[in-house]
Amino acid sequence: MGDFHQNGLVTTLHNLTRRPVEDLERELMQFRASRPMSLVLPCLHSELSGPALANIVDELCKVPYLDEIVIGLDRADKDDYLEALEYFSRLPQHHRVLWNDGPRLMAIDSRLKEKGLAPTEMGKGRNVWYMLGYVLATGRSESVALHDCDIVTYERELLARLIYPVANPSFSYSFCKGYYARVATDTMGGRVSRLFVTPLLRSLTKVCGYSEFLNYMDSFRYPLAGEFSLRSYVINDLLIPSDWGLEVGVLSEMNRNYATNRICQVDIAEVYDHKHQELSREDPTRGLSKMSTDIAKAMFRKLATKGEVFSTEKFRTIKATYYRVALDFIDTYENDAAINGLGYQRHREEEAVELFAQNIMKAGDYFLANPMQKPFIPGWNRVTSAFPDVLEQFRNAVEEDYREYAAPR
Repeated sequence: MGDFHQNGLVTTLHNLTRRPVEDLERELMQFRASRPMSLVLPCLHSELSGPALANIVDELCKVPYLDEIVIGLDRADKDDYLEALEYFSRLPQHHRVLWNDGPRLMAIDSRLKEKGLAPTEMGKGRNVWYMLGYVLATGRSESVALHDCDIVTYERELLARLIYPVANPSFSYSFCKGYYARVATDTMGGRVSRLFVTPLLRSLTKVCGYSEFLNYMDSFRYPLAGEFSLRSYVINDLLIPSDWGLEVGVLSEMNRNYATNRICQVDIAEVYDHKHQELSREDPTRGLSKMSTDIAKAMFRKLATKGEVFSTEKFRTIKATYYRVALDFIDTYENDAAINGLGYQRHREEEAVELFAQNIMKAGDYFLANPMQKPFIPGWNRVTSAFPDVLEQFRNAVEEDYREYAAPR
């Protein structure tokens, strides 16, 4: 039987019939007239030589309905930027590569920093924030999708299903989150979602009591998926975290700004695999260790804005509750793996849970010690209020980079 079950507060759009991608694309071509579409791709220079991106570009070359592709290039010098321009030049769609480390865009970043309006941390959050700002600056699209550049199992159907809910003019969704089963080899992936986020949400409900926000977050099948789509008008008011709390922070912001009937999730891939992060037990500034700490901080901050009062004692209780709930989940996933013939390394799973439990306390201590921290990058509506010409300057800077380094001479 097809999985048509609706759970929680958020509408789930399933993949019940394995509809051909060509059929989806014919509809999207019709939607394009009233809701033109953009794709934004956060990209590290190192990914140009990785195993995934070449296939992603091959697949995107076949996509007929996109009006714009925006690539945000991080950690790149001039030679790296030139390489990226050449790498993406075969895309048939209108596209631009944002040289985030280039002198023109860094000059805009410096101008924003003077007013405390620029991202304070390097990383995906900063990259996404600038790319979405560029989408506003060009005004080319009404619907925007985002996915990463490290998906080794990428097929263009993923993009079609991801953008469909916000591109269809008969739908009223402002935001759509992608989901999928993280099983691409012979083992389960998605450890942070399986063993940290869901057990933490259930534990916070036990300790803090029922919360509409916690119920909302628990409605997402894969809250840490890096793929989402939105209507372009959402960008103005969207506050984006600059750390590993990006995915959780964006979901929190959508909950703050929109009713749940304007939010959905969609099954975008039968098989999904991407670059795997190390657990990084010895270095809390990297890998899944940092990710779990940043996510916990984001959760605690959000609940505090709802009136929840935290203390060291409460964080100890949350940690103890989490540990018990997470161990029960390990039994569940071990059984699930067995019936599906998948390998399951229980020792590694329990090691991860032990580290995540420690990081709950670290996140709690940090939260109590830094009550005035500003966790979000300012929204673009505030930035344009302070600098009315910033989007025009941004668009011009990107075009000047293109004319200087990429345009035919």
